[in-house]
Amino acid sequence: MSRYRRAQMPGATYFFTVNLFNRRSDLLVRHVDLLRETVRATRSRHPFHIDAWVVLPDHMHCVWTLPDGDADFALRWKVIKLAFARRLPKTEILTATQRSRGERGIWQRRYWEHLIKDERDYRHHVDYVHRNPLKHGLVERVVDWPYSSFHRAVGAGSTLLIGAVMRRRDSQVTGLTRGKGFAVFHPTYYVRRDPLKHGLVERAVEV
Repeated sequence: MSRYRRAQMPGATYFFTVNLFNRRSDLLVRHVDLLRETVRATRSRHPFHIDAWVVLPDHMHCVWTLPDGDADFALRWKVIKLAFARRLPKTEILTATQRSRGERGIWQRRYWEHLIKDERDYRHHVDYVHRNPLKHGLVERVVDWPYSSFHRAVGAGSTLLIGAVMRRRDSQVTGLTRGKGFAVFHPTYYVRRDPLKHGLVERAVEV
């Protein structure tokens, strides 16, 4: 098996993509309250700041900032994934490898990680997090997806949400709406592919 090197920098900010093993499942939104409780409990033991987070049916994206002197995001993801899976009924179909290892068939073993480099990179990834429900066709407007830190950012008046206001010409490149009229978006890109292919991350790591 290939070994994946993790970019670890104490007190840094990271972008993550974490997927369910079954990419056709809606488990994360069906059990979103349990997920929230699990994240809260993990943060109480292993603190980190949530810069942005979106939960979709089968995967989630987030941006975290770790405390000064701390680079152990892997521990936090291990705790979150194990604690969430432990409280779910055992109804999933397991592979032979999962059975032999005594694993649950909830999460993909690997997750995507990217060390945020600068302010532009930060905006780039926060925009991607908040626009993801629109990208997947789950809503017509970003604000309509309930499982997103977009609502918190709006309440706080975050300037990261607004890069420009212009008339919508192409629903594939305007970030926040698909309807007629004006769209508010950050003019970066409209992501169609997975994080590694589109340069959002440099590596996949395992828990």
